[in-house]
Amino acid sequence: MPGGRSVAAVTDATFALAPGECLALVGESGCGKSVLASALLGLLPGNAQTAGTALLSDGRAETELLTASEAELARSVRGRRIGLVPQSPAAHLTPVRTVRAQLEEIVRELAGVRGRVELRAAAERAAGRAAFPPDHLDRHPHQLSGGLAQRAATALALVGDAPLLLADEPTTGLDRPLVDRTVDELKRHTGGDRALLMITHDLAAAERIADRVGVMYAGRIVELADAQRFFGTPGPRHPYARGLLAALPDRAFTPIPGMPPELGALPDGCAFAARCDRVTARCAQVPAPYDGVACHHPVTAGKDARHA
Repeated sequence: MPGGRSVAAVTDATFALAPGECLALVGESGCGKSVLASALLGLLPGNAQTAGTALLSDGRAETELLTASEAELARSVRGRRIGLVPQSPAAHLTPVRTVRAQLEEIVRELAGVRGRVELRAAAERAAGRAAFPPDHLDRHPHQLSGGLAQRAATALALVGDAPLLLADEPTTGLDRPLVDRTVDELKRHTGGDRALLMITHDLAAAERIADRVGVMYAGRIVELADAQRFFGTPGPRHPYARGLLAALPDRAFTPIPGMPPELGALPDGCAFAARCDRVTARCAQVPAPYDGVACHHPVTAGKDARHA
């Protein structure tokens, strides 16, 4: 609440995530993706307020995440039922302990491994899942590059095989081959009764592994779509989502004009209207989500809905 003002960082975010499914949440920086992730894990600042329902049901228990106590989240949710690949891995790694020591601690706590030899082997297997080089295991976090810190954080998140893995920008600092390897490993995590929520600005990574795509703009989810349709034919229906794809180098390489609004100073009506070439007088009203898209003039297959 800067300057005493309330900022609605996320509004009307509604989605379900089924076992075995990967949902990629995409959008420009500052649209609220990471705030949503922090809310699910109870990691928002103390002055933040939440409302609504976020139900975690995984066969072990049903937990309302937004109202759960800090003790319950720390004891039975974080790490055990929701694994987190953080956006800023350096802030989540213990600076005075080696990567090996941190992996062994998590393996001991979550997997119940006890023997010294067994712990060492299990930690090295966990590192291998995230392509973390074994000859760096005895280094401290400050001795790692950004990409290696990201891989260390990913290895820690995968240890518990949590029913839900929440990966917040898991490919930051990685080159393309490592991006592909990392997201492939995250995808393998979704086998059986495990699900993946991946927050990313990397649309190529999302296309590689997502089953569904959610597009966020100015704190709202403006489109939810099947990934194959979203990245293929007929493509996204929301003009902003189509703009994201058109900006890719292997597509039209055409940037979306203008800048997104500040979350603390959202315009009346559709927040994307000032950047949209489909705007009409109807866009002075906030569009309600309908059939997976929140837009007064969505693009439809074989038909222009501009004047629908």
